[in-house]
Amino acid sequence: MGTAAGAGALRLPGLHGYAVEFSPYCPGRVACAAAQYYGMAGCGTLAVLEQNEAGIVLLRSFDWNDGLFDVTWSENNENVLITCSGDGSLQIWDMAKTKGPLQVYKEHTLEAYSVDWSQTRGEQLVVSGSWDQTAKLWDPAVGKSLCTFKGHEGVIYSTIWSPHIPGCFASASGDQTLRIWDVKTPGVKLVIPAHQAEVLSCDWCKYDENLLITGAVDCSLKGWDLRNIRQPVFVLLGHTYAIRRVKFSPFHASILASCSYDFTVRYSIFYNWIKLERRSILVWLETENSSRLDILKYMPVCAAKS
Repeated sequence: MGTAAGAGALRLPGLHGYAVEFSPYCPGRVACAAAQYYGMAGCGTLAVLEQNEAGIVLLRSFDWNDGLFDVTWSENNENVLITCSGDGSLQIWDMAKTKGPLQVYKEHTLEAYSVDWSQTRGEQLVVSGSWDQTAKLWDPAVGKSLCTFKGHEGVIYSTIWSPHIPGCFASASGDQTLRIWDVKTPGVKLVIPAHQAEVLSCDWCKYDENLLITGAVDCSLKGWDLRNIRQPVFVLLGHTYAIRRVKFSPFHASILASCSYDFTVRYSIFYNWIKLERRSILVWLETENSSRLDILKYMPVCAAKS
């Protein structure tokens, strides 16, 4: 299926990547969710890749009858992953099985665009976000959703669990808001009018439970302190087209990365939320949409000061 494109790349002909997530168990192993025709038509593929001495190799691949838009690894089984797709369904896959998926959850009425597995101990919960303007809570051991969260007035592009607070997740939407939810309460916990444009991505800081970042169609990144949401604590500019994905570093509290439809990936360094230093790096982008990224979780990012 895949064709080698040098030691550091593997081409998947006819597919366009939408998401990449590093395995929390195996350094150098990544899962890629991909779709044909940029996700507008055709099928999807889950590809699991691994880097070894020979380069990047394809370990396993699974096909689905609609485009796959996001992927997340299980936090209690190194072989299990969940994807979400254009037909509104979530699929559970097991790399140890020759065929799949193990289960399919079909409750969203439009494209399921985001899925995330909780990383906090003591719970095995999954959250999904959809173009039907809802987020859903799932237990992979149960055959239906546990709860549906309503309130957004636009497409939900991103849902992500807090790495600090059990049962708490954030969602970013086309209604220009960032929202904070608690699975123990039915309504939204906090609504932040984050941008004057669609918000396409959000992420939690791994070192501060109150700090989140948003990226939007207005080409800006904004940092938010949940204790005071009247204005962002910092704003980062530089991208020239919509920001599709933003991620905080798991190794450094002051480093984040963003990717954009301007075909660049940039990393930013901020100090005390006031003094900002920005560096930009052009990286390989072989399709027409650099849609998702995942910061390397097995190799710390080092940034030299100018």
